[in-house]
Amino acid sequence: MNMDERIARINELYHKSQGQGLSPEEREEQARLRREYLDSIRANMKNQLESIVIQYPDGTREKLKKHGQ
Repeated sequence: MNMDERIARINELYHKSQGQGLSPEEREEQARLRREYLDSIRANMKNQLESIVIQYPDGTREKLKKHGQ
């Protein structure tokens, strides 16, 4: 399931929960899909942050460091 399909299914389950409610299986699916979605966002953000390079006025470049390093 790609990201667009996952988001569509999350939205579908949300709207169903607001109307008729969800079965236990659907609640589990909704929780799993939300977890996968958030994990994907966190991984993407981590990759973006790890690719940041700081360029100083003297032209030297340094990768962004993790806090505390």
